[in-house]
Amino acid sequence: MSDGGDVIVIGAGIVGAACARELARRGQRVLVLDAGLPAATAAGMGHLIVLDDNPAELALCQYSLQRWRDWAGEMPEDCAYRQNGTLWLAANAEEMAVAEAKCLALSEHGLDCQLLGSSALQAAEPELRQGLHGALKVSGDGILYAPNAARWLLDHPLIERRQGHAVEIDGNRVRLASGAWLRAEAVILAAGNQAGALCPELPITPKKGHLLITDRYPGRISHTLVELGYVSSAHNSSGPSVAANIQPRPTGQLLIGASRQFDSTDAEVEPQMLARMLRRAVDYMPGLASLNAIRAWTGLRAASPDGLPLLGEHPQRAGLWLAVGHEGLGVTTAPGSAALLVAQLFGETPPLAAHAYLPQRFLGAAAHA
Repeated sequence: MSDGGDVIVIGAGIVGAACARELARRGQRVLVLDAGLPAATAAGMGHLIVLDDNPAELALCQYSLQRWRDWAGEMPEDCAYRQNGTLWLAANAEEMAVAEAKCLALSEHGLDCQLLGSSALQAAEPELRQGLHGALKVSGDGILYAPNAARWLLDHPLIERRQGHAVEIDGNRVRLASGAWLRAEAVILAAGNQAGALCPELPITPKKGHLLITDRYPGRISHTLVELGYVSSAHNSSGPSVAANIQPRPTGQLLIGASRQFDSTDAEVEPQMLARMLRRAVDYMPGLASLNAIRAWTGLRAASPDGLPLLGEHPQRAGLWLAVGHEGLGVTTAPGSAALLVAQLFGETPPLAAHAYLPQRFLGAAAHA
């Protein structure tokens, strides 16, 4: 049995890194196990966004974005943090009514929101097609290059990042593929879709997504552009879906999404799905059709049944703590997830009410079956 420090974190993506940093900040020695497997952190857009599908989602996003803003001055430039804001695009009067309701809901929680009419939207983003009814501008949203942000979070003298593939968890003990066992006071599982191999009882479903990035075209857009249909697409429970999501990168490149599929875990780019996604984006920004694309790729989001992460101690495995099921909001909500989980681990009052995120909402029933 080897010493795994005070806490072992399984997973070196953005959520695991944020948990490790929160623990190290409290003086804990943290061992982060990196299996070297594909992670959503490296595949995603890095969009820092407040979604409000339910109050718990809004609270976790809002708290986390404030943490990212607080950290902005500490992060190195290669983390590419920018507070560029999101424009939620309304294609018709019905969607504009949705934008108005969304503006009211976010404003009531203190977020900086502004409704733009058709002409104001055209002035803000001339590359958008004519005829859009308007948009909701959420100024506090931003972007981030998540792989470098995760590396920055792990850069702490009390954090050791080690290549190691965990194959078994027994409470606060972890067995590696080499056969070696590690032990700590607690183990945090933050391994995204790989978490299911260690805990098959977790209700985690992979959602495949495609992304494409262009060559450098500085100044084409300044905000992240998202159609209001993105919300229904993101929470679609079955079947493939696409929605326009166009993000300006600090390099001058444009990052284009988004798609969701339940029926495929193949890492290969699917030309039909990619084409469908790009047609949707071009419908909102016609000039995209003439730009040069340099790379397309896919990733898998780890989704829970209700769209909220599982944050807390496993109800049947004492010593094992869960930080999984973030779907497309892992980068956004990593700081809040870490703060909420670590507060529970230390028996403190969490910064947010924890009930909506507790693993018991899915795993508790199984304990009495």
